[in-house]
Amino acid sequence: MTLWIVPLTPWLLALLLYGAGRRLGPLALGLSAGVALLLTLAATGLSLNTGAAASYRWSESLILGLERSMAGDIFAWLVPLVALPVALYAAIHVSQAPRRLVALLLAFVGAMQLLVLASDLLTLLVAWELVGACSWGLILHRWQEEGIPGQAIQAFLVTRLGDLGLYIAAAALFAGTGGFGYAALGDLSGGLLHVAVAGIVLAAAAKSAQLPFSAWLFAAMAGPVPASALLHSATMVAAGTFLLARLAPQLEQAAWFSPLVIFLGLATALAGGLVASFQGHAKRLLAASTSAQYGLMWVAVGAGFPGVALLHAITHACLKAGLFLVAGLAERRVDSYQLADMRLGRQLPGVAALSLVLCLALAGLAPLGAAWSKEQIASAAAELTPWLALGVAMAGGISALYATRFQRLAFGRAPRRFSSGRPPAWGERVSLAGLALATLMLSILWWRPFSESVAAALGIVLPKEHLWLMVVSLALVALGIGVGLWITRQETREAKPAWQFALAGWFGLPALHQGVADGIMRFAHRLARFDDRVFDAPATHFARGIRGTARGLASGDDRVVDAGLDITARCWQWLADFNARRGEWLADGLPNGLAKGAETGGRWARATQSGQTHHYYTMITVGLGAFFLFLLIGAFL
Repeated sequence: MTLWIVPLTPWLLALLLYGAGRRLGPLALGLSAGVALLLTLAATGLSLNTGAAASYRWSESLILGLERSMAGDIFAWLVPLVALPVALYAAIHVSQAPRRLVALLLAFVGAMQLLVLASDLLTLLVAWELVGACSWGLILHRWQEEGIPGQAIQAFLVTRLGDLGLYIAAAALFAGTGGFGYAALGDLSGGLLHVAVAGIVLAAAAKSAQLPFSAWLFAAMAGPVPASALLHSATMVAAGTFLLARLAPQLEQAAWFSPLVIFLGLATALAGGLVASFQGHAKRLLAASTSAQYGLMWVAVGAGFPGVALLHAITHACLKAGLFLVAGLAERRVDSYQLADMRLGRQLPGVAALSLVLCLALAGLAPLGAAWSKEQIASAAAELTPWLALGVAMAGGISALYATRFQRLAFGRAPRRFSSGRPPAWGERVSLAGLALATLMLSILWWRPFSESVAAALGIVLPKEHLWLMVVSLALVALGIGVGLWITRQETREAKPAWQFALAGWFGLPALHQGVADGIMRFAHRLARFDDRVFDAPATHFARGIRGTARGLASGDDRVVDAGLDITARCWQWLADFNARRGEWLADGLPNGLAKGAETGGRWARATQSGQTHHYYTMITVGLGAFFLFLLIGAFL
């Protein structure tokens, strides 16, 4: 079975579910989405077992290719597995257009499957754009609400600025080798090598929310909870880190690659941890922690252990998806994402217990699986210098602080109070319990024979462990938990000092991002006005001229008109009779059809020059859909 089936299966099932799921209730819709993802997993297993590579030749130099790799195999399984509980939760939790949301989640899975199996930058660019389109659509799900379109545009444009790096890298690779294959990166040298590596790092940093792009995750919080859960765990934000881990051997040819990646990763891990520690909005706290955790994965890649970064991606995906579902249940209960309004331990004891498991894993407390993978990152850093390892351990201590703060404020015990929100539904509880159970099961990684056998099966090299580092790291985790418990006892609803407000707001980065987005939109609007004046004005004047001529003829000398009618009456009568008998379809239907088509095409052509990004993505989606349909047909002929 060809590898193309892996991304095509969720796309086709998304279309089928969206078209046929109109009459399905929430539970039936969730179960249908679960079946679709199980079929995706089955197709993934069959395809990975029977095919190592697949390609589609567009021309001699343009070839789309898929290829198995260690990183690609891990994510090809991880993405649909994490999406399974999230899709069930989405169908039940979201009341506004759940069918559309679930279909977009499935399409998102397909786009990510194409991305992780791509074997060249050309295929990667196609998948990169699809991932961006799906994430934009998910963030904009409640587009009628005030402020959400602006947030979606901000997240879209900031990541798009970084995405330009991937185009630059593809151009440099093609200029140097005449192709786009990942393997060709090893043949680059000199300036083209540096340009290609810099472009890939830029694109990866934007997608994985590393500094200075981190704050776009706050704008992405405008999307519904299931979208955030999938986006932060195994798809959009994971794409950049996956790309670095996948191409690390080729990218390390640039001597500055590893130091830069380590610097960005550690800086983001520390800064993101501080932001999360002072953030009062539940989803934004989790968003900042996502940026920080991916920063730790960047440190592992830069230290020469990309496999360790992938293992931490697995453990982080399960716990972070679960914590976003927790935030959604808490918000539904109190109608607010503000942690100061929660303390729902008495009202939601079952959810509080599951959240505790996930928060302890995020804190890095042994023997949970996320603690093991975090310790592996610290050991990887120690291979370079103990100071870098201590920096990772410090970031781990900060993660314990904000994880404790989230759990204590969201589910601490408070006096019983009335709440108008509904209790969690059966499907929501099952989804959350499944992710918490997976987090618990990953604790087996602490058993050395098991972790070593897993690493050997995946071809991952594990770093040498250091007892002193583990003692220091776990001590900092304990300190972080203690500080978190202490500050939540003191925390009140009163206004925070300015410095705390600056920390919680990503040091002013959201304002910078908003300024960039506003500037781009103003430029787009000016281009639209220029288009109206330069290109549309002549057509408008021409149309007015025709109308003026027609009015002039209509108000002309009646005697001339009467004479003309007398001369041509019989001729026109004959033509009218012939048209009524045989030529109606040609003389009337065809011109009208062409006119309507031209009018519709003109409106779309103008819309694409007006800065309305949804028109761009609608056409991209339609074009890519047709392209992959031809691709599927060609694969079986």
